[in-house]
Amino acid sequence: MDIQEFKQNLTKYKAILGFDYGDKRLGVAVSDLMWMVATPYKTIYRKDFKTDMAEIKKIIEEKEVGAIVYGLPLQMNGEEGETAAKVRAFAEKVFEQTHLPYMFWDERLSSSAMERFLISEVDMNRKRRKQVLDSSAAGYILQGVLDGLNRV
Repeated sequence: MDIQEFKQNLTKYKAILGFDYGDKRLGVAVSDLMWMVATPYKTIYRKDFKTDMAEIKKIIEEKEVGAIVYGLPLQMNGEEGETAAKVRAFAEKVFEQTHLPYMFWDERLSSSAMERFLISEVDMNRKRRKQVLDSSAAGYILQGVLDGLNRV
C-alpha cells in the first residue's frame, strides 16, 4: 500500500502506531490524533507472539490507534532481505488480530540517524541510548510517514 492509499484508509482522529521491528525488541511510537507529531512511546521486549500481541492490543486501545506503520529494513541497494520478510510476516499476523490498515516505510539508517542525534544533540550516555533507541527509531520512521501524509 502506498502512502496515498494508506491515507484513504485512515480513520480521522485516530492515532497511528509506528513500529521498529526487531527479533528481541519492538520499538513503538505513536502519533497525535491530527497526524502531525510522532512521539517515541516504549520498547516491547519480545517474548512470544501471543504475549507481544497482548501488549500491542493494549497500546492500540489506550492510544486510540487506527492504523500501523512498520519500518521496512531494505538493503542499501533497495532490495528486501531476510529481515524485511520477517517484518512483512509479523505485520500480516498483527493485521489478522487487529484488522487495522498498515503500510511499510523504508527505514534504512533510521537507527543510526537516531543514535547520532542522541549523541550529538542530546548528549545521552550509552546506557540511556540503548534504552530509548528502538522507540526513537520508531518515532523517526513514523514521523517520515506523517510528513508524507501531509504532502499528499
